[in-house]
Amino acid sequence: MATKFVYKMENILSIKYKIEDQAKTAYGFARMKLTEEEDKLLTLKNKIILYQERKKSLMLSRLKLLEIRKCEEAIEITKHFIEQQQIAVKKAEKQLESARLRLNAAMQDRKTHEKLKENALTNFFNEYEADQRKEIDELISFRYNNPTDY
Repeated sequence: MATKFVYKMENILSIKYKIEDQAKTAYGFARMKLTEEEDKLLTLKNKIILYQERKKSLMLSRLKLLEIRKCEEAIEITKHFIEQQQIAVKKAEKQLESARLRLNAAMQDRKTHEKLKENALTNFFNEYEADQRKEIDELISFRYNNPTDY
């Protein structure tokens, strides 16, 4: 019996590690994309608040209808951008969820193969110990049956 453990599917396990690393990278990129989209949305919401405050201050001061109208238009345009950005955030959330599911699947595959390797190693040690016991039993049996040789 060989005294060195060799896992026959080691190359598959290493591929599973690489697939998991790729899934982690994809998840990281999806997470960054979602964060960027959320930051853009927050920026737009802050921008609309500034336009509303500016409109309020213009209405309290001497009426400048052109300026007030520009603020109202800017608010409407910004609301439109916010709607678009909310769609982009939802899309990024879906991509993140998809990446998370792929990462979970890759991790499960890797863990399954690690468990298979662990079981193969346990079987290897059990077989090795059984062979060792068998050799010892044969040696003891030989010595017991041939006491004059020693």
